[in-house]
Amino acid sequence: MGKLYLSDPSGYDAKMNEIARHFSHKVEVYPPGSCPITLQISMLRTAANETCGKCVPCRDGLPLVARLMQKVLDGCATEKTLANIKMMATMIRDSADCAIGWNAADEVLKGLELFADEYKSHIENQRCLDCVGQKIPCVSLCPAHVDIPGYIALVGNEDYAGAINLIRRDNPFPTACAMVCEHPCEERCRRKMLESPINIRALKKYAVDMMPADTVKTPAPNPSTGKSIGIIGGGPSGLTAAYFLALMGHKAVVYESHDKLGGMLRYGIPNYRFPKDRLDEDIRAILGAGDIEVVYNTTVGKDISIEEVQKKHDAMYVAIGAQTGKTLNIPGADAKNVVSAVEILDEIGNGHLPDYTGKKVLVIGGGNVAMDCARSAVRCNAEEVSIVYRRRQKDMTALESEVESAVMEGIALVTLQSPVEIKKDAEGNCVSLVTQPQMISAYRGDRPAPKDADKPQQEFPADVIMIAVGQDIVSAPFEEFGMPAKRNVFQAGLDTEVKELPGVFTGGDCATGPSTVIRAIAAGKVAAHNIDEYLGYHHTLLCEAVVPEPKENMRTFMGRTEIGERPAFIRKKDFEHVEELLTHEEAMQEASRCLRCDHYGCGAMEGGRDL
Repeated sequence: MGKLYLSDPSGYDAKMNEIARHFSHKVEVYPPGSCPITLQISMLRTAANETCGKCVPCRDGLPLVARLMQKVLDGCATEKTLANIKMMATMIRDSADCAIGWNAADEVLKGLELFADEYKSHIENQRCLDCVGQKIPCVSLCPAHVDIPGYIALVGNEDYAGAINLIRRDNPFPTACAMVCEHPCEERCRRKMLESPINIRALKKYAVDMMPADTVKTPAPNPSTGKSIGIIGGGPSGLTAAYFLALMGHKAVVYESHDKLGGMLRYGIPNYRFPKDRLDEDIRAILGAGDIEVVYNTTVGKDISIEEVQKKHDAMYVAIGAQTGKTLNIPGADAKNVVSAVEILDEIGNGHLPDYTGKKVLVIGGGNVAMDCARSAVRCNAEEVSIVYRRRQKDMTALESEVESAVMEGIALVTLQSPVEIKKDAEGNCVSLVTQPQMISAYRGDRPAPKDADKPQQEFPADVIMIAVGQDIVSAPFEEFGMPAKRNVFQAGLDTEVKELPGVFTGGDCATGPSTVIRAIAAGKVAAHNIDEYLGYHHTLLCEAVVPEPKENMRTFMGRTEIGERPAFIRKKDFEHVEELLTHEEAMQEASRCLRCDHYGCGAMEGGRDL
C-alpha cells in the first residue's frame, strides 16, 4: 500500500473553494432588472463547465443549447430556434446521467415558460421587453423604492436631517423602518461580492438616533385642493397614504378603531423591539405634514357605516390591516388559557401585562409573531417558555435574528411537532399539548413540507398556550359593501384600485395578507399617488435634501458593523429596547463601505447618476 497524505489546506482544491465562494457571491447579487435570458445562459454555461464529460447529453448537449440561446439573445433566432432549444433541453433532462445535466436542462425548460414574453420579444423585436433594465439593487428591492445610496451618503456626511428627509420622500416612517424593517434592500447589495452587505437598517437607525424624526421639518404641503379622502385604518399603510395626500394639498381623514395610531406597529410589536415613544416621533411628524384629521375609537362598519364614509369623501382608502388571529382546528382549542397571539400582543401593546409567574407557556408557530409572544412571556415572568413548530428551525418564517435572540433568552425550540390536541382539566383549563412528531418530506412550493413520522405522540405540559399560526382580516362588512375578497383578502390591482368600486382603493395587509411594515408603507405611497391621479391631479412633491457627490469606492475588505444588543440575561427582565446605539466611528465606517451603485456600475446613464 502506498503512502497516504492528509488533505493539503493550501492545496489546489482549497484555492478553488475560495474562488467558488466569491463566484457564489456574484450569483447572489445578480442585478435585478437584468435580461432573464442572459442569466439563463450564464447558469447554463456554468453547468456545462461542471460536467465530467462522460455522457453525451451533458458534454455536447449543454454547450449546443447555450449556443442556440445566444442566438436568441443576439436577435438572430426564429421560432424554430425556440423549438430546437425545447427539444434539446427535454432530451438532456430525460437522458443525462447526473443532476448536472438534467437539472440544467430543467431550468432551461422552466425559463422558456416563465419568460415566454421575453423570448418572443427577442425573436420578433430583437430586444428586451421594456420592463427589463438594470436597476440599483437596494432601491429596486426596497418595496417603497427609497433612495438608499443617497441617504447613506448623507449619513456619511453627518447630514442626518437630510438623510431623514430623503427617506421621507418615499417613506414617512424612518424610525419604524430603522427599528423593525426586515431590510429586503440588503439581499443583493453589491458589497456582498467583497464580503457582506451594507447594514442599511443600522445606518437609518443611526440617523434617527442622532436626530429624532419629529425634530426634522417635513416639506411644505401644496395649496389646498378642497378634496377630502377617507382613510380607514391608522396603521403604517393608512398613515403613509395620509402623509402623501396631505403634502399634495388634499384633506386626509383617518378613521382609527383604537385610541392611538400605529396599528400593528403599536399593538403587534413589543416595546423591547420598537419603543412606542419612538413610534410617536414618526406619527407626530406625519400629523404635522398637512391637513390630516383623525377620528379615534371609531370602527368603520360598526360605529359608522362604510357607505357614510364613502359619501363624506371624494375617495376612500381601506387599510384595515390583519389584526385578528387565526386559531387551530384541533380538540381542546377552546380551553381556558388558550389565547390568540395577536390578542395577547394587543393587550401588551395597551399596557396590560399578564402575570405568568411560575407558569409553563407554549407558543405554537414559527413566525415573528410567535417569537414576539414567546419573548414577551419571558418578560412576564414565565417559568418556562417553549415554541412548538411543525417544521424545522431553518423553515421558520421569523427573522433569523429573532429566532437567535429567543434562544439566547432561554426559550426552547421544539421543532417537527404538529399539534394534535389540547388537553383540559376538570375546570376547562389547558394542561398540556399533544403533538404528532413530523419528518421533513417532498417540497411543496418553495420549501419542503412536513409529514407524520412513524413515532408515538408526545405530550408537553402547559399552563398557557398561545396560538401564533397566522393573522386574519375582518373583511365581512367590506364584502357586504361590495369589495371583492378571496379568503378574506381584498382583491385589488397593483395600483391598489378596487376596479368594481370607482374611487375606492385598498392596500397593506388587508389586500396582501399578513406581510411586512415596509410593504404596507409602499402600498400607502402607491395609493396616495393614484388617488391624486383619480382626482384629476398630478402633484409632484419636493425634497430639499441634496445627495452628495460620490467618493471613490472603498476597496479595502471591511467587516460589516452590527447593531449591538443588551445582554440576554439583563434584557429578558424588562420591556426596554434591546438594541444599543452605534458609535459615530461605527456609523461612518459602515457608510464608507457603500459602493454608490446609483453612480457606479448601473448600466448606461446620463448625468452620472441613475434613479
